[in-house]
Amino acid sequence: MYKIGKVQKKILISLFGGVALGLSHSPRQYFATLSVIHKDWQKINQRSFARSLKRLSQEKLIKECKMPNGSYKLVLTAEGKKIAHQLDLFGSVKTFIKPKKWDGKWRIVIFDIPENDRVFRDILRKHLYTLEFKQLQQSVFVSPYPCEKTILDLVRLYNAGKYVRVITASDIDNASDLKKHFFKKVK
Repeated sequence: MYKIGKVQKKILISLFGGVALGLSHSPRQYFATLSVIHKDWQKINQRSFARSLKRLSQEKLIKECKMPNGSYKLVLTAEGKKIAHQLDLFGSVKTFIKPKKWDGKWRIVIFDIPENDRVFRDILRKHLYTLEFKQLQQSVFVSPYPCEKTILDLVRLYNAGKYVRVITASDIDNASDLKKHFFKKVK
């Protein structure tokens, strides 16, 4: 698998957004999603767009389907959907905003992922570091920030629910050290 460029990411996420449009349950949700997709398409250079489409097609992440009326439509392959969903997840991590006030809860992620799923284990660790989790032990990470949904979405994407637990706790024995790490001061 090669590195996916900026334009290719936009194409994949935009096509993935089409799936989101189809799953919209309300007109408000539909138009909000459509607005985001429209803004992304306006930013794409046409030459880069053509090169990116060709490359995504070569990598079998998208396919071209001929319609009965003679037009063509682009469709994500199963692998393309998986990658687009990952990109969408990682994009949501980058836009994650820490709350101004801590709710007093610790988010603890523990996992025991088998060696044959090492790729997911590495992805999960990278994701946890991106979300600024602190590693307590080999497979135990902690954070004061409410990002359980993002972690659980990633776990669901990889069908790894039986290997990963997300715990929300009100107390932890080394809380003062963790507060120093995350908040840089303790009262």
